[in-house]
Formats: sequence, structure tokens, C-alpha cells
Amino acid sequence: MSGAAPYGFKLEPTTIQGIRTKMMIPDPDTANIARLMFEMYAQPSTSFGDIARYFAQEGILVYEKELSRGFISQMLRNPIYAQADLELYEFFKGQGAVVVNEAADFAGTNGCYLYQGRDVQERKNKDLKNQILVLAPSEGIVPADTWLRCRKKLMANITFQGGRKPKNTWLAGKMKCGHCGRALKSLGNRAGTHYLYCTKRADNMSCEGCGTLRTAEFEQFVYEAMVHKLSEFQTLTAKAETVNPRLTALNVELAQVEDEIEKLLNTLTGASAVLMSYANGKIEELDARRQGLIKEIAALNAESVSPQKIEYLSSHLGNWDNIDFDDRRQVADIILSQVHATADRVSFEWKI
Repeated sequence: MSGAAPYGFKLEPTTIQGIRTKMMIPDPDTANIARLMFEMYAQPSTSFGDIARYFAQEGILVYEKELSRGFISQMLRNPIYAQADLELYEFFKGQGAVVVNEAADFAGTNGCYLYQGRDVQERKNKDLKNQILVLAPSEGIVPADTWLRCRKKLMANITFQGGRKPKNTWLAGKMKCGHCGRALKSLGNRAGTHYLYCTKRADNMSCEGCGTLRTAEFEQFVYEAMVHKLSEFQTLTAKAETVNPRLTALNVELAQVEDEIEKLLNTLTGASAVLMSYANGKIEELDARRQGLIKEIAALNAESVSPQKIEYLSSHLGNWDNIDFDDRRQVADIILSQVHATADRVSFEWKI
């Protein structure tokens, strides 16, 4: 093989069938560090932020730099680290991947290469359908069950919608005006106080707006609502967490529908009567589909809320003042789909 070895491995010259090449072997200086990342993330309540903070506190550098969340995310998804066994084979087959090797070849020793096929979905980090899995000649360094716990946890997480770079509130992308349905944005005034503003009203004054909503007070209100919502599940006899392909597909479709609605809403500013009529009709159609998806997702989630997920959410909600911005975003993304708000009323669309 050519190119750089993944973190935790090094390249060693070898000869295979008379051809000089290089083969990956565990790097004694970094393999234990890579293995530690998997062991930490396999714990239900551990986030990327927890791992990054631990490494920073311990002074552990990766490629002579502080550990980043993006690096952790990509590394945990890479099956080259897994000691691929039959359970891993069945997992990829169940997710619709094309597995080149026979099941008998998955003996719990070698890692795997994962290639993106031509028909793979855009959301390749969540949807493994049509991706190609091949056993690697090198041995893995992480037990298959640990690797699978990490992969399933990653797939259960909801990816934040692309293009948004929230800075002012961990609820960015979820807050909608209770009058028009357009996004609410948090903006600060000269005194440093942040308020929520309806983007449609800001564009052309065609909505009466959401009224006076202070961002910090609204965040606290939503936080308390999430705590109350989670309390409904803490007395349940929860099932062991499994990846539900139907749930994954519904979440992907929901994100796509919400993106379409947002794009159509953005076209209404200054639109002609004909275009506005078409857009409004299409938005109503998409919103009906969105409501149906939310109900189906909530029902599936309610059936499969695991003890691990409850523990993860409870831990973070109980330590809310000390967790960072991104962890708050992740907790909100697991629990909450949207919140429609005005100064007089608030309605929630839950994911659980």
C-alpha cells in the first residue's frame, strides 16, 4: 500500500507474492492512544468534547497538535481499526453495504477498508448502503464489539444541518417563529443583551414577529422543558440500544424535507404572486410530510429509548452549566426537533 498510515499504525516494508510493498502494523507509540479514544467513546455518556478535554488536560498530542472533534469523528468511523468478526460482518450487511469477503473470513483479527460506491448516499457517514467493505491485510487494534458500540452511537447522533455556523445560541436551527414558521435568529444589542428575531420580519416586515424573547431566558425555558421531557422516560424499562435502519432513514428524510422547506421559505421574499402561490402549496405539502415523519420518529424512539441514551442525556442535563456549547447542541439535537415560539406561546416538536 502507499500513502500515510492512519493514526495508531505505521508502515513496514514487506514482500507479497514477490512484490515489494508496505504493510500497516500497530505503532507502539500511538496504538494505545487510538485504542483509548474508542474505549472512551464507547461509554454511553462520553462525547467528542469529553475526549478532547481529557487529552488536553493530560497533555496528549496527536500529530503534535491538540485533538480536534473532527479528527475524533473520522477516526471512530474508520473500520481499519476494528478486529472484524462475524458480528461486524452482519452489521455492515444489515446496513446495506456490499461486503466483498465471505462471512467465514471475518475471524476477529483483521481490519477493513470501506470504500464509497458510485450509488452511495450523500450522507455517507450515517448511511452505509452501497458502500463497499473489504478485509484489509493488516490486523485491527480495537475489539469488534467496542468498535461497533462507537459506530452505532455515531449513527444514532443527529448531524447538524450543513451551512449553519451557530455562535449565539445552542438552539440555532431549531427555533421557529410561532406566527410564520421562519427561523428565529439570536442577535445582540449595544448593551450586550441577545434577543430572538423573526428572519421574515427582518427581511421585509411581512410578519408581525415573535415579540420580545430574550435568548438567555428562552434557552433556560427550553432546558427545563427538556429535563421534564426526559423524566417521562427515566421510569421506563428501556430496551438495549440497537441501530434501527428505519429510524436512520426517517431522520435522513426529515433533514432533507426541512432543508427543502427552508429553501422555499427563502424564495418568498419579493416573489411574484404565481411563484408565491406555488411555493406556499409546496410548503404545505412538505410540512404535512414533515409532521408525519416527526410522529413516526418519535414513536420509534419512544419504543427504543435505551438505558445508555437515558444515562447520556441525564448526565449532560444534570451537568448543564459545565458542559460546552457543542455538547449542549448535541443533547438538544437528540431530544428536540423544533420549537415554535412567540412571547405568548411556545410549542415543542420532540424526537423522543
